Amino acid sequence: MAVTIVIPTPLRQFTGGSSEIEVNAATAGDALLELTTTHSELRKHLYNEQNNLRNFINVYVGDEDIRHLDGPSTPVKDGETIMIVPSIAGGSTGAGTLLSPTEDASSAVNADESLFAGGTGDADRSVRALLSNEEIARYSRHLILPEVGLEGQKKLKQARVLTIGTGGLGSPLGLYLAAAGVGTLGIVDFDVVDESNLQRQIIHGTKDVGRAKIASAKDRLLDINPNTNIEAFETRLTSENALELFREFDVIVDGTDNFPTRYLVNDASVLTGKPNVYGSIFRFEGQASVFWAEKGACYRCLYPEPPPPGLVPSCAEGGVLGVLPGIVGTIQANEVIKVILGAEGILLNRLLLFDAWKMTFRQLKLRKDPNCPLCGENPTIKELIDYEEFCGLKATVEEKPEIEEITATDLKTLFESGEDFQLIDVREPHEYDIARIPGAKLIPLGEVVNRICEIEKGKTTVMQCKGGVRSAKAIGYLKDAGFEGRLINLKGGIGAWSTDVDPSVARY
Repeated sequence: MAVTIVIPTPLRQFTGGSSEIEVNAATAGDALLELTTTHSELRKHLYNEQNNLRNFINVYVGDEDIRHLDGPSTPVKDGETIMIVPSIAGGSTGAGTLLSPTEDASSAVNADESLFAGGTGDADRSVRALLSNEEIARYSRHLILPEVGLEGQKKLKQARVLTIGTGGLGSPLGLYLAAAGVGTLGIVDFDVVDESNLQRQIIHGTKDVGRAKIASAKDRLLDINPNTNIEAFETRLTSENALELFREFDVIVDGTDNFPTRYLVNDASVLTGKPNVYGSIFRFEGQASVFWAEKGACYRCLYPEPPPPGLVPSCAEGGVLGVLPGIVGTIQANEVIKVILGAEGILLNRLLLFDAWKMTFRQLKLRKDPNCPLCGENPTIKELIDYEEFCGLKATVEEKPEIEEITATDLKTLFESGEDFQLIDVREPHEYDIARIPGAKLIPLGEVVNRICEIEKGKTTVMQCKGGVRSAKAIGYLKDAGFEGRLINLKGGIGAWSTDVDPSVARY
């Protein structure tokens, strides 16, 4: 039977760039076997040494996770689609009726079952819920919606929402939540505004470059709505401060761009009983969901383990379409408002996948994992852990093989010395068109091993990319392939060359 396997962006480098591959198979396992036989480099990213699917890889037949069907033996029909879905990097409990894990995810949560149903018992909140004439005018388009109305707008004013990050996702989140009349917005960030942020982080402007993001965001949010109370936390979210922070808010919104913080946000949300409105982005693709352990799945139910370090490039390495975080972040803002209002059809127990390039949405079912170490029947995680270590980042620093490196200024000296060496640029052709170091030969990372014969073993070889990450990988690939020549990594890549040697070379 002919079935189509959809290949996610992070894994397309192992399928020659193909996004969809047709195979003949009767089961999901047979389909994956044929796929990994044809594309052998893909296998180690899908399976562990015991030939089991890795915990950060999910496989769906239709809209069902095969873990909840017959596993690899799940039958597939002629013309059916198999999706590989890897992990990608990006209130006080009220009186509402809890959804059971088996209940339909699109079931309505009645309007009087919100986080603030029947009052919170907090007299201060009741006072704050009163709307002035100015606020009534400001929110008039909400007030005439029966689904929101006066009572719903009061709930928004009572709400305390904490957003983690004021970047690509945090920008639309903050803007729309403030505009909607959320009474208190907490924002957590410790970064400064960089010129490269402005393509997508619309809460900041050109005048804010070099300024703390938290200050820039606060000013913009208060300009949008001076009625919103902004609580700014210029700090890195850590295992030491997360629980204390989260306890003071009703809804947590994940606007992060790295796996350690993502798992930290999830775990702290579960341990404090808060809904976690999740979003992530990568190049043209985004994900969104609402993880709420008391009502269904948490993030660990979907992805028990993170992918290995380096498999999923950051936005700085992989790029991101500027409007993508705007779309995904706005979806998150929408879900936050619905959670506060107790609206129907929140993204609970559902994963929304969005492809901005193909303009497609897919919706997949999520189920609470009874064996989840955090929210399952017998949880083993009862406190926050070291998330850098959990995501393998500390081990990477400690265990990575030593790679010889050269600085940009030292490379300039090497050029001037007249030594006969070769400079290999492992970026993509479109990046090479943007900026290049004179004399560099382009061999993209995905082609390095296949074009190993073009790299002379008798010469010193300097490997270069944008920031030094991909070139380090290229050195590892070449060594694994048996290359015996001297390989040196350009520390900081072409960015360092532009900063330290030749400012006429564009930075991107």
